Amino acid sequence: MKVLQTQRLQLYKITEADAPFYVKLFNSENWLEYIGDRNVRTVADARAYIRKNYLSRYKKHGYGSYTVRLVETGETIGACGLYKRDDMDHPDIGFAFLAEHLGKGYGFEAASEVMRYAGNSLGINTILGFTVENNIASIKLLKKLGLRQKGTHTFKDDPVVLLLFSN
Repeated sequence: MKVLQTQRLQLYKITEADAPFYVKLFNSENWLEYIGDRNVRTVADARAYIRKNYLSRYKKHGYGSYTVRLVETGETIGACGLYKRDDMDHPDIGFAFLAEHLGKGYGFEAASEVMRYAGNSLGINTILGFTVENNIASIKLLKKLGLRQKGTHTFKDDPVVLLLFSN
């Protein structure tokens, strides 16, 4: 189900039919380096991950992450959306694109639309962002979206220290 559209992109709710793409995304070099290994190796793994981590969030919060496709071709190129974590007061913006689609402005275009939607349709005015210190591209994108670094954060189930951003 299409949720958002920009001039070049369409953002859809993730479904189990997207599992083959997510196997590729979750095992891409950038995902593994900057986000971490989710132990998703097969389409069956991806379907289970989608059910647990995406479909459940739509039901619980009414929003989540979205599959990003090109308007012109329908090709799936990445993911972008909001993540509401139980131990955080506000959702955070997340984005990931396959390497061949980086540097084309898709991340900014998708994330800007998600943030506009969050404020205008969902009434969410505070958005957080997290990234590792060495992910320069994500830091630049978070800043371009109007978020500023507020400190660091470590999630209870992950020892990695993340930079914390907020608008």
